[in-house]
Amino acid sequence: MARLAQTDGLTDIQREILSTVRDFVDKEIIPVATELEHRDEYPTQIVEGLKELGVFGLMIPEEYGGLGESLLTYALTVEEIARGWMSVSGIINTHFIVAYMLKQHGTQEQKDYFLPKMAAGEIRGAFSMSEPALGSDVSAISSKGVRDGDHYVLNGQKMWLTNGGSSTLVAVLCRTDEGHPEGTPPHKSMTTFLVEKEAGFGEVRPGLTIPGKIEKMGYKGVDTTELIMDGLRIPADRVLGGETGRGFYHMMDGVEVGRVNVAARGCGVAQRAFELGVSYAQQRHTFGKPIAQHQAIQFKLAEMATKVEAAHAMMVNAARKKDSGQRNDLEAGMAKYLASEYCKEVVEDAFRIHGGYGFSKEYEIERLYREAPMLLIGEGTAEIQKMIIGRRLLEEYRIQG
Repeated sequence: MARLAQTDGLTDIQREILSTVRDFVDKEIIPVATELEHRDEYPTQIVEGLKELGVFGLMIPEEYGGLGESLLTYALTVEEIARGWMSVSGIINTHFIVAYMLKQHGTQEQKDYFLPKMAAGEIRGAFSMSEPALGSDVSAISSKGVRDGDHYVLNGQKMWLTNGGSSTLVAVLCRTDEGHPEGTPPHKSMTTFLVEKEAGFGEVRPGLTIPGKIEKMGYKGVDTTELIMDGLRIPADRVLGGETGRGFYHMMDGVEVGRVNVAARGCGVAQRAFELGVSYAQQRHTFGKPIAQHQAIQFKLAEMATKVEAAHAMMVNAARKKDSGQRNDLEAGMAKYLASEYCKEVVEDAFRIHGGYGFSKEYEIERLYREAPMLLIGEGTAEIQKMIIGRRLLEEYRIQG
């Protein structure tokens, strides 16, 4: 085990889970990741392996067939998987967020129906807030759900669904004005709908179309899509929690744990970049010695390792805070912001250490260089994180009188 990014105070079960996942990453993900990524190919075999390991049910309670583990265990697992290939951690993350929202906010019938199948990986989750015109301004969503007897009719266009094609359950945020008087704040008139669908592209159920994969510069292999609802009829018992107007709170709760996940991904990618940089620096010779013996490179390695260690510590702190039942939006925002920024910097330094070879598709660092920027915008941009952090700090440090 490497010296960096160690976590004190883990149980034997946690250590066993992480050891098993790291072994899987080293044997089953790292050897094939770059080839699959360059082909933009969905990692079917890797996903099947993760199903067998029980990763899809890691935080789902044991009574529903999951492992009932903590957010910390999950985040450390994501860190290991992202070290192998960040796209694979994305396949798991949206599934996990939907399972978490169901566990925390679903009706008993919804939990009994969905969670056992999600724990087994039979039902795969995606969640959908964003729309083409709104970016980070969730309160401005225009997708609408209108009551029609025992159903709601959903219309609108959603954007940036990770797993939009491969998922079979999507948690979709829509505006519902039913029961909300004129002048109700936008965030109090939103509802989360649990939309079941077929995997694939095109019209995946009447009134619901997944047009196809969005082409991206990185974060390949995992499908990122739009979602178009045109007269989509959803039974009223598929409103998350059975109550309209709570959707914004459901989604923010999900995003809070998702931000810990993105921080963990940043930690994993940064660790891999450091491993590649420190290894290459000892093999590459210039001026009669390995470049690792040049002070300029040692300084880079020192800065990279310090950033890996700092980001990991903040991510672990944010996860433990949530596990303890405390509010963690400040810590999750800080961890996500720092880990994503440091990840970008560590990857760039590893790229520089590789010199011209870093620009070659033959070397793994080229893939990491294209993947790191996604973390700067996923689950809320760096600017949004700073807004959240700033507001929370002013709450905590409000002057009296």
